[in-house]
Amino acid sequence: MITAGIDIGAKFAKAVILKDGNVMAKDKALVGFDVLKSASDLFENVLKSSGVSRSDVEHIVATGMGRKAVHLKPPINAEKVVSEVVANAAGAFHAVPTVKTVIDVGAEEGRGIKVEKGRVRDFVINERCAAGAGTFVETMARALEVKVEEMGPLALNSTQTIPMNAQCCVFAESEVVTLIHSKVTKENISKAIHDAIAGRIASMVLRVGVEKDVVLIGGVALNPGFLPPLEKELRTDIIVPESPDFVGALGAALIAAKHEE
Repeated sequence: MITAGIDIGAKFAKAVILKDGNVMAKDKALVGFDVLKSASDLFENVLKSSGVSRSDVEHIVATGMGRKAVHLKPPINAEKVVSEVVANAAGAFHAVPTVKTVIDVGAEEGRGIKVEKGRVRDFVINERCAAGAGTFVETMARALEVKVEEMGPLALNSTQTIPMNAQCCVFAESEVVTLIHSKVTKENISKAIHDAIAGRIASMVLRVGVEKDVVLIGGVALNPGFLPPLEKELRTDIIVPESPDFVGALGAALIAAKHEE
């Protein structure tokens, strides 16, 4: 059986094509103003990569904040939509069968999910402010005048721990500017930024409790500077699966494969 999952997030859309539970192709693209067109272009590209046509795909499930844009709408015609929490639980369980806690940090929000054999037991979401998500890193990178990809490596080379007290992007940016004027190095400022995000995410996850194994997914999981402070805050090892940003789309495709069960 060939199925597909598409995860339309705040910044990126991700798509996965599965055949009998194995990934045939995956791809991602920026989400533009026209969400349906962005998702449709991505889906066309991933179909080409997989070597199959739309008619070969038996079932499609969509997830993410933009999932309704492709629900029963051509050319994708996703027949079912599921929440990010449900898709993440299914995808994380497939990637790490021993998972009990899933931490998902994307562009604009974070989630903590308690999982039992791929099913959601409990969850919590932080969506009040981007200060606990990837957008925060991007905003602070602009303030430091570095590429966002440089932020993680900078943090890993820090030599000093500096607290950051601001609880939102606007005030944090002002705090970063003050640190720059105080001649604090970019490495130490970057570490302060990652420590602040990790603290907020950890506080959120602790509300549902932490059970091993803990798995980190989402785009921020690709940032090497984020994992060390998060492990320190939660006092546990954390597993980052392969392609952590595709776990939601993978979960949606796996759910699609169970359509006829």
